[in-house]
Formats: sequence, structure tokens, C-alpha cells
Amino acid sequence: MKAWQLQSKGVDGLKLIELERPPLGHGQIRVRMRACSINFRDLLMVRGHYDPRMTLPMIPLSDGAGEVLEVAEGVTRFAVGDRVMGAFAPRWIAGEPKPENMRATRGYPLPGTLQTEVCEDAEGWVRIPEHLDYVQAATLPCAALTAWSTLVEYGHIHTGNTILVQGTGGVSLAALQIGVMHGARVIVTSSSDEKLERARELGAFATINYKAMPEWGKHAAQLADGRLDIVVEVGGAGTFEQSVRAVRPAGMIAVIGVLSGVETNVSLVRLLMSAIRVQGVLVGHRNGLERMARAFEAQKLEPIVDRVFGFEEAPAALKHLASGAHFGKVGIRID
Repeated sequence: MKAWQLQSKGVDGLKLIELERPPLGHGQIRVRMRACSINFRDLLMVRGHYDPRMTLPMIPLSDGAGEVLEVAEGVTRFAVGDRVMGAFAPRWIAGEPKPENMRATRGYPLPGTLQTEVCEDAEGWVRIPEHLDYVQAATLPCAALTAWSTLVEYGHIHTGNTILVQGTGGVSLAALQIGVMHGARVIVTSSSDEKLERARELGAFATINYKAMPEWGKHAAQLADGRLDIVVEVGGAGTFEQSVRAVRPAGMIAVIGVLSGVETNVSLVRLLMSAIRVQGVLVGHRNGLERMARAFEAQKLEPIVDRVFGFEEAPAALKHLASGAHFGKVGIRID
């Protein structure tokens, strides 16, 4: 079997290697990987920015989908031939996150999905919605589930809500689609008018070019008539103050990304006086992934894929994500 292994920090530190086929253990399945997708976390990991204590070598990427080749004794969830995708935190089945579960995540410290086969416990895998291909399915376990956890599991979104999503990356576009699916009004921010036009085509209620309007928080609140219920906060320190200005009293700011920094000097007074809820979201559990997959299947919802690279083009795929030119997810097909 083949795998991309990070041997030194940086995209150029990725090497395509041959590995021995691992044996199948009790309760495990062998999955022939068919596709991966890339998250910003993966890029940070490859660059060595995510965890300074990270040990090398390691196999990167957290998202992947494939076909079950073998089923060991004790497995009842799947049969040979089933199409499956791997949960980001395969030991977090349900409930609140626990340290022992969150210390075991794909792409580090667990081996990632950028390889042709994996052998793992069956409990950490979920069936793919029937209408999706492998690349589309490979975008769901991290980006789409993060959006689902934010809006459905934590936000309890319903018809008539107004939400704001920042940018047009994988999580934000998934939140746009899930919001529209639930009858919510979705406001999208971006620095690109072209990307904002594409967001409107996907059902965005309103759009804001944050480069043309850096102080966009007040405008967003006005667009929502003062009832902006949820902000999907992917920017971090550089955007958090505007999110606070945008959200309604007792609304929720879901912190899921730190693209513009990790430290902010935002005053706590407004959070306190307006009873604003700040909710950190780290992807979600396996049961949430199963619920989301059923919803996508029922609504025939298809994730937005920007571009698909071949397996041997994995470094180029990471560089494309790093460029910021993408609209939606960047996929890798494993033939």
C-alpha cells in the first residue's frame, strides 16, 4: 500500500512511500481509501504550526472516504462493499467531548487518511449518503460536521433564524447550505465579490464584502433587523469584535477557526451585558455525523467541491488550499 508521509515540516516534506499492509484485528474493518479532502487544520499540521510537540514522521489529513474490503470478527456495523467515511474523532461516539477521546483524532496523533488502505475499529466509521460520490463524502466528516454541530447540535437552528458565516471555505459553505436547508436567512462575508455572487446563487440572504466594509458588524445586525441569532466565527482574533457587534442579545458566537489570530482584546462588557453565548466547536461526534448524513441524504444535499486533485498531486492540493483561491472544499481522489 502507498501513503504520503510527512518526514519534515512543510509541504515539500511530504514523501510518497510504500508501507506494509497492516493485519486486521478484532472489531476492525479494512477500508480501501477512495478520496480525501483537506482542512485548514491539515495545512497547519503539515507546516508544523498546529502542535509544536508533533512528532514525525506522520501520515496527514483528517477526512477520507472509501470502500470496505474486509470485515473482522466482532463487526456488525458494516459488510464488505459498504461505502464509508471516517469520523474525525473515532472514539467520540456521542455526548460531551472527553479528553481521552479528543486526544485521538485523525491526521494527528492518529494516522491520517492520505493513504490507499487503513485498518481501524469499525465504530469510528459511518455510511456514506447514497447520492454522494467518494470525493463529496470525504468533505463531510470535518467541515460539514463542524457546521452541523454549530447550527443543529448547539444552535438548535429553525425556520426564521438568521445566521452569519464568514468566508467561503468548507465550513462556511456547509453552514450556508445547512442553514438554507433549515429555512434560515444566511448572511455571508467575503473579500471577493465574485465569491459573494456564488454564495447568493447558493441561497445567501445577504452578503458583505468585508474588505470594502471592515466594520461590518453593525451592518450585519441591521440586515438581520437586530435578530442575528448565530455567527459562525472562523476568523478568530481579527473578526471576533465584529461578530460581537453583529449578534443579538442572548445570541451565539460559535468559535470554530482562528484564521486571523488566536488572541483578542475584545471587552467582556458587551458579552456580559448582552448575555452573548460564546461556544467553541471542535467538529463533532460520530452520532452527529450519522444524523447529518441522513439529513444530507433526505434532502439530496451536495457539498461544494472547488477542485479535485489526483493522489500523486497531494502536495499541489495543499498548496492550492494555502493560496486561498478555493470556493468550497479541495479534494484528492485516490484511484
